[in-house]
Amino acid sequence: MGRSLSEIINIRKEKIEKLREMDVNPFPYEYNRTWFTQDIIEKYEEIKDKEVVRIAGRLTAIRQMGKANFCDVMDAQGKIQVFFQAKKLGEHQYNIFKLLDLGDIIGVAGIVTETKTKQITIFAEELVVLAKSIRPLPVVKEKDGQVFDAFADKEQRYRQRYLDLIVNPDSRRVFETRSRITTWIRNFLDDHGYLEVETPVLQNLYGGAHAKPFKTHYNALNSEFYLRVSDELYLKRCIIGGFDKVFEMSKNFRNEGMDRNHNPEFTLLEFYETFVDYNYMMDLVEEMFHYVGDKIGQTEFAYEGQTIDVAKPFARKTMFGLFEEYIGVDISEYDDKQLKSFCETKGFKSEGNEHYGNYIEYLFDEFVEPKLIQPTFVIDFPKAISPLAKLKRDGSDRIVERFELFIGAKEFANAFSELNDPIDQEERLRNQERLGQEGDEEAQTYDKDFIQAMEYGMPPTGGVGIGIDRLTMLFTNQKSIRDVILFPQMKN
Repeated sequence: MGRSLSEIINIRKEKIEKLREMDVNPFPYEYNRTWFTQDIIEKYEEIKDKEVVRIAGRLTAIRQMGKANFCDVMDAQGKIQVFFQAKKLGEHQYNIFKLLDLGDIIGVAGIVTETKTKQITIFAEELVVLAKSIRPLPVVKEKDGQVFDAFADKEQRYRQRYLDLIVNPDSRRVFETRSRITTWIRNFLDDHGYLEVETPVLQNLYGGAHAKPFKTHYNALNSEFYLRVSDELYLKRCIIGGFDKVFEMSKNFRNEGMDRNHNPEFTLLEFYETFVDYNYMMDLVEEMFHYVGDKIGQTEFAYEGQTIDVAKPFARKTMFGLFEEYIGVDISEYDDKQLKSFCETKGFKSEGNEHYGNYIEYLFDEFVEPKLIQPTFVIDFPKAISPLAKLKRDGSDRIVERFELFIGAKEFANAFSELNDPIDQEERLRNQERLGQEGDEEAQTYDKDFIQAMEYGMPPTGGVGIGIDRLTMLFTNQKSIRDVILFPQMKN
């Protein structure tokens, strides 16, 4: 019968005391590491049988054969086999070795050579305990390079991400790729002349998106504040202030539902450029996706059972054209009453306080979005759901110059020819304010200071928002947004 967790913890604490009795510090301050495991493997022919290497990492496997032991040590780059032998280490250090457990972090020095089975191995001449683990790692079985039972419980992986990163190398690679993606995007925008700025996380008025905010109390100001739902209105203030191109990659917060595509705390990239429109920004977004694909080294990605190609030109289709394509009806001239009646024939359940925008979003979410697999720019949205975008320049008073990018039936980007007429903008935000008073919790607020800023003159501007979490999901083939967020929030 196996030992209980409490018994294992007590035994390991006893080993810590034994190490201290041997005048060994189980938690030293530093270690002079000279090599990483992957570098040793790549440069093996140069260093074999002659150079002493010093590595540091976590002990992940022990295979005992009397007084000879083959072990695996894992660091940030990978893992390597280490051979511990009493004869080579000496009695004192071998006694230290006997007190080791899986999960301990150790330092090892020795010559690198191959075993009879041609496996690159460090033959240890020195052993240093760097951190004695008290709790056991999850049991991981590995055979012929395949990992089984690798801490497979999804919820526990999210709650204890540190364990997930230890025992699941694929999980660690997802977050390494995420870091590189954000670096590449910053480099891309920097190469295009953009300035990175920072705007407030805590705002006395939220705005820039249809979203329900998180609310908090600011003690020093004795005022109610909100966590931002978007950076948009502050980045536009930067444009008004004279910056030509600005961007911010930041955490945003929307007090809404959680599912595999949505998380209330998420990372959003927003960038704005003067004297360009949504057509220019469409080209720039497409170029950015090509750029990231090239940096990763591939342009076709397996994503939820589909092969997504980001190298080909992205399709561009109007929203109402897509409605006609997938629903079979031209609804572009429908008023609120007609649209509500049509939606009800399609299964819409009214709660009594819906408006035109709700009906449009229902039809799109149900009948169009699931069909948009390959990269597609959906362009020219109704004015009623786009209070920050300029009217379509063909003279229509119901359509605005806005696009959203869809890939794999998910939204990845949202962009406008930004509205810069303060009179029109005030009227639209006042209308949003009325919708909020009528019960729409996601309606935008009226921001008097923003309107005042616009009244000083805002140049023609193109703006884009891109969800970094979903972007990472695409380029790493992850099915849930929680798989690309290191520490997603969970219920207590």
